[in-house]
Amino acid sequence: MDDIIFGLSSWPRAILHLDGDAFFTSCEEVIHPEFKGKPLITGAERGIVACASYAAKRMGVKRGVSLRDARIICPGLILLPSDYETYSLFSRRIFTIMRRFTPDVEEYSIDEAFADITGLRRPLRSSYEAIARNIKTEIQRDTGLTVSVGLSVTKVLAKVGSKRRKPDGLTVIPGRAIASHLWDLPLEKVWGIGPATTAQLNKLGIRTALEFARMPERAVRRQLTKPGVEIWQELRGQSVCPVIAEEKSVYASISKTKTFAPATADADYLFAQLLRNLESACLKARRYKLAPRRLTFFLKTNDFSYHGCEARLNRPSAYTMELSEPAREAFLSIFRKGTYYRATGVVLMELGADLPVQYSLFDDPVRADKVRDLYEAMDEIARRFGKHTLHLGGSHLIEVAGKGKRGAATAREATQFFGETKRQHLGLPILHAKV
Repeated sequence: MDDIIFGLSSWPRAILHLDGDAFFTSCEEVIHPEFKGKPLITGAERGIVACASYAAKRMGVKRGVSLRDARIICPGLILLPSDYETYSLFSRRIFTIMRRFTPDVEEYSIDEAFADITGLRRPLRSSYEAIARNIKTEIQRDTGLTVSVGLSVTKVLAKVGSKRRKPDGLTVIPGRAIASHLWDLPLEKVWGIGPATTAQLNKLGIRTALEFARMPERAVRRQLTKPGVEIWQELRGQSVCPVIAEEKSVYASISKTKTFAPATADADYLFAQLLRNLESACLKARRYKLAPRRLTFFLKTNDFSYHGCEARLNRPSAYTMELSEPAREAFLSIFRKGTYYRATGVVLMELGADLPVQYSLFDDPVRADKVRDLYEAMDEIARRFGKHTLHLGGSHLIEVAGKGKRGAATAREATQFFGETKRQHLGLPILHAKV
């Protein structure tokens, strides 16, 4: 019985993790049937492979390699720009299908989600494995996409399962089978265990997920912080990380970055991009009634090195007008004349509840009220007509000089149906078919 970690019940909970198979390129194969089964990558606008089809992976093409190297590895490679607008439509469709079976669906990323199907065997008249298989079947039938699914008693174990058998796999890990799935799983492959924790546990002789799960509780609590302890509990079959169906509203930080091409040494253009990052981050913070006390600004050079600095605020604020001066000071401290940069970024940190307007950085209460009213109106316009329909004058150079997007526009971006605007499209993909 030593190989049984969790033995109270096979299914105290039933958690499903769904993972899209080469999601971006699979979406492209659905809307471009002529690409089906061919070596294909997305990310042509970024200069690196964002996603490779399984045909391209079999040729040795990996995510993150440069397009130049990818072409050398696979001369017949098909290169496409990433059509995130269309991918999000497929994503939304997949999550809608999952909600036919259970309302408890947590959208983890564009192609990943968790679902809690505990207690649904009787209402759906199926075993948990059959429910998972039916979800896979309906997704493939309705979207043309395949997904890999893991089913287990916790979120961490379900994610272990979904990675076990790809593409188009289904791996079931009941409580009594946990050890058999963890014994050969490298520690760094466990969801939530990063390089620092891996190195720390390696020093203790812990190399696999099973060795970690068998550590004494006292040793785990002494060595690791709360997130690490929770992963240990989940690996042992104790569900401590619930499936959260509600939209995320609590953030430890908010970050916004922009990669553009060609790389530039133009200080005005770079600051405009940094200010636009700040606008985007603050817009999201205001949506959740949050405000930062600390900001980080950074520039990424053409050789992929980062240069950044931090600014601490006297009082929390999510109004870009108030933060533009700290942004300029930060930019001037990290910008180097003659250096070419390919990306800008902003991170809002130490987020807390937005304070009443009288605590604004503006000393004049009347002016503070006007600024608050102005941003409320701007946020409503952004909600109706798209982000950055109105923007600070300091970032307007982007509209004049271009947004720095690489490659040609996708077919969806270049097409406007009746009633659409440049910023707002209907939720319709463009399918390519021979007539």
